[in-house]
Amino acid sequence: MYRNRMMASVETAAEHERILREIESTDTNCIGPTLRSVYDGQEHGLFMEKLDVRIRNHDREIEKMCNHHFQGFVDSITELLKVRGEAQKLKSQVTETNRHLQDDGKELMGSMEELQKCRVQQRNMASTIDKLSHCLPVLEMYSRLQEQMRAKRYYPALRTLEQLEHTCLPRAGQYRFCSIMAENSPKLRTQIRDTAMTQLRDFLESIRKHSDKIGETAIRQVRGHGFMSDLLTPPPKKKLQRLSQPEAVKTDIIDGAQDLVDFSPVYCCLHIYTVLGLRDVFENYYRKQRRKQARLVLQPHSNMHETLEGYRRYFNQIAGFFVVEDHVLHTTQGLVNRAYVEELWELALSKLIAALRTHSSYCDNPDLVLDLKNLIVLFADTLQGFGFPVSQLFDMLLEMREQYGEILLKRWNVTFRQVLDQDNFSPIPVSTEEEYKHYTSQFPVQDPELDKLPFPKKLPFSQFVPKVYSQLKEFIYACLKYSEDLHLSSTEVDDMIRKSTNLLLTRTLSHCLQYAIKKKNVGLAELVQVIINTTHLEQSCHFLEEFISNITNVPPDSANATKLYGTSTFKDARHAAEAEIYTNLNAKIDQFLQLADYDWMAPVPGGGSLEASDYLMDLIAFLNSTFSVFTNLPGKVAQTACMSACKHISTSLTQLLLDPEVRQISLGALHQLNADVKECEGFARAGPVAGFQGDTLLLAFSDLRQLLELFTLWDWSTYLADYGKATCKYLRVNPHTALALLEKMKETSRKNNVFAQFRKTDRDRQKLIDAIIKQLRNLIAQHHT
Repeated sequence: MYRNRMMASVETAAEHERILREIESTDTNCIGPTLRSVYDGQEHGLFMEKLDVRIRNHDREIEKMCNHHFQGFVDSITELLKVRGEAQKLKSQVTETNRHLQDDGKELMGSMEELQKCRVQQRNMASTIDKLSHCLPVLEMYSRLQEQMRAKRYYPALRTLEQLEHTCLPRAGQYRFCSIMAENSPKLRTQIRDTAMTQLRDFLESIRKHSDKIGETAIRQVRGHGFMSDLLTPPPKKKLQRLSQPEAVKTDIIDGAQDLVDFSPVYCCLHIYTVLGLRDVFENYYRKQRRKQARLVLQPHSNMHETLEGYRRYFNQIAGFFVVEDHVLHTTQGLVNRAYVEELWELALSKLIAALRTHSSYCDNPDLVLDLKNLIVLFADTLQGFGFPVSQLFDMLLEMREQYGEILLKRWNVTFRQVLDQDNFSPIPVSTEEEYKHYTSQFPVQDPELDKLPFPKKLPFSQFVPKVYSQLKEFIYACLKYSEDLHLSSTEVDDMIRKSTNLLLTRTLSHCLQYAIKKKNVGLAELVQVIINTTHLEQSCHFLEEFISNITNVPPDSANATKLYGTSTFKDARHAAEAEIYTNLNAKIDQFLQLADYDWMAPVPGGGSLEASDYLMDLIAFLNSTFSVFTNLPGKVAQTACMSACKHISTSLTQLLLDPEVRQISLGALHQLNADVKECEGFARAGPVAGFQGDTLLLAFSDLRQLLELFTLWDWSTYLADYGKATCKYLRVNPHTALALLEKMKETSRKNNVFAQFRKTDRDRQKLIDAIIKQLRNLIAQHHT
């Protein structure tokens, strides 16, 4: 235990020694942690004792050091007291020397001051002369700048300002007036820039107002020098002469534009903005404003389509706009370039073509469309002279050609209708040679027999024929007018005219003829005249072919020539008229047949022959008078009409017998009908129309004739025995028809002989009818099987 205490005290002493060394060697600001370790321990009193011992040791060392150096300090003080006396003597000597020197240098100092003043004045004069030599050019240049500004010579003023800023002012130095000038320079530059921009705006407004006049001048110059292309290729010499004209015309156009508009502001503004380093800003502004003006120019008025003047003003504005742009392109270096102008032209073409398509669609006047075409050609030739591509405009003109053709077709439709409405559908009477030549000059009459006839005589056709032929030629001329100046070959023009003429023939004229044929109250005489008229028009088609070839210089027999469809048109019209004749003739026959009033219960007549019915006699008289008018018709038409009329009469009389409303028919009624059929057969034998061979016309009544003979002769045994044989006498009698008619006779016999069972002959006849009906039914059943 004692040993442990000893070890603990040794450790404590070592720790205290360490803390004391740290206190001696450590900064007082950092001594806190060290002292804290002392107080944290339990040997505080022991540490304080050791600390006191250490302090006393250091006090003894300080006292030793002071004692060692004290004698030296005393010696130094003694020496310093001796030096003080010597210093006082030296001071007195220096003061005296200085007084003597000052007295001797006063005269020299006066001379030096005068020399200094002279040198300062000399330096100031030299400096002043130098500064003035730099300032006077500044003032002169600034004065010139002010004079140029007052004279509105802004580009020279800007050049002067540039020289003033970069050359003169830096040499002049930092003077107030130079500072004022330097401060005013940006303002002057801004003023010049704004003034130039104002002049540019005035210029833009001026060309906007004068675009119409500039374009009008340009188009008038082109029209005056004849740049519109001819339809046919001009001779080579003429071509060479024309090639030398465009540049002269272009120069005249530009001169006219410069008379209307002063272009100097745009050049001045371009130079000013170039000097200011704002050329890109100026170019963008100019192009932006011109694009806006282009859109305004390309916006047509809503009523532009009403008059040619509206179109002309529209084209003048566009032409004027691009004449100006072309001039700016060639007289400025890069303000506008070819790509920019072509972009504007593409925009203009698209807008222009869209506007023309829209507004021209409202037009229904072919004369206005033709004038518009000529105006577009002039406009295209004008712009083409300035190097702008105009092929799209000519493509659009070809599109408008279709519209022009439609408008022409509408006009000629009205014309043809008027001709048809005014026509009397009668042959043209000609009394003198002059009248005859007048009509033959309008229409090519090729009839030697007609030429030999004496006056007065009649042309076979009505006024409709020469009028229609003349209108066809007028239509061809109208088509030719539109084709001029479109840079088309003769073959293309010929093809275009022929296609349009075909449309006129196949659509317009054909519809008009159909209208004339189908309209109400058209008599047979009018239809006959229509057939005659269309026959002559059909014969004249090759003359129309020659007429077109003569005006286009394209032979009609060339490989690619389009053929006229006039022959088929007039054939179709003639066929329609023929069909209408057949229809009308049958309708007239039906009107007569409606007057038929048969007594279906009439008794069998006694001796003597029966007379034909009154209505039938009237019908025969009507047919005779009608067919007498058919003498001028082609033979087949008259024969077909006559055969059709006879077949219709036969069919209608058969339908009267088989009418479901007629339930009973007596043998006497059949005898009356037989008499009417004999009258019809007499009409057929008389040959109302020439050209029938033998009794061909009688075949129309053969079905009804055999049916009536079968009943009136009561020859049922022959019919039933020979049915189906080629030699059968009643080959044309249908068993169904015979059965239906026989059942009506059975009904009549039953109702008229109520007491038939009391008379053996009537009972036998009734049994016979029943037996025939039974055999007919068996015959029909066998035939069906």
